Amino acid sequence: MTVTPPPFDPELAVVLELNPEATTVLTPELIPLAREVMAQQRPTDEEIRRQGTFTFEERSVPGPAGAPDISLLICRPAGVPRPSAALLPALYCVHGGGMVSGDNRLGIPDRLDLAHELGGLVVVSVEYRLAPEHPHPAPVEDSYAGLAWTARHARELGIDRDRIFTVGSSAGGGIAAALALMARDRGGPEPAGQLLMAPMLDDRNNTPSSHQMAGVGTWDRASNHTGWSSLLGDRMGKPGVSPYAAPARARDLSGLPPLYIEVGSAETFRSEDVDYASRIWMAGGRAELHVWPGGFHGFHGDAPKTRITRDVKAARLRWMRRVLATS
Repeated sequence: MTVTPPPFDPELAVVLELNPEATTVLTPELIPLAREVMAQQRPTDEEIRRQGTFTFEERSVPGPAGAPDISLLICRPAGVPRPSAALLPALYCVHGGGMVSGDNRLGIPDRLDLAHELGGLVVVSVEYRLAPEHPHPAPVEDSYAGLAWTARHARELGIDRDRIFTVGSSAGGGIAAALALMARDRGGPEPAGQLLMAPMLDDRNNTPSSHQMAGVGTWDRASNHTGWSSLLGDRMGKPGVSPYAAPARARDLSGLPPLYIEVGSAETFRSEDVDYASRIWMAGGRAELHVWPGGFHGFHGDAPKTRITRDVKAARLRWMRRVLATS
């Protein structure tokens, strides 16, 4: 197995050189600091309103049976009455953060950009309990409870129940993939599509790209071990891990909604994400896969003005428009 990492895109390499803290390895001891950094980066109310383009509310809704309530951030295009005869599609968003950090505002500006470009969609973002204090199944069950509540209350929220898309990046992408599996298996609210950005899918942490990127770039193999071991403890990498924790463990990937999956060529998750899309095709499903050359993990957030990030956002938009046109 080769361990030579692929080169970074030239513009992205400059970004990493100027931001060496981006390559810091996450250890269990650094989880509190990671949470502090995430909290400092939370979008403000004004940033969410986007100069009056959106209105928003934070609503506490029932969590899984026997668990605390969960918080949903609900953003609506301004000027659209609720309820409305013209129900809108929605993005149901699951935040990243390696399973150990983040909240329901993480990544929201990017999701609002997409919703606005698509002519005005509702954006719902779930705040799930974090590992290691709350290991599996808490994060995914919280996220599923939020999805089920959103579907049940779709008309009240002005949402078309049949056009709710699950969206997630990194750890949130892994949870979003698990939501599609859970909805299929439980007969729950089936998403209209899955928009997964560099999803965290495989707890075994033993793929070619995980070895290639050990000690290189952002979210390397050691950081990935911290995230998965926080979620699963000593079950990480062992037989019997639930596909609702690690979707790469699923034996059956048939009967799932259309999938868009993107990943950088120079990141830990490349191999598992490519394999997941390939297995969707082998199961007779629909998947669109983009491997962005020279992309490190999370590059579209760290380098928003680069050419490659503009291409990434355009590809997501094209896919969403195609799926919306047929849903």
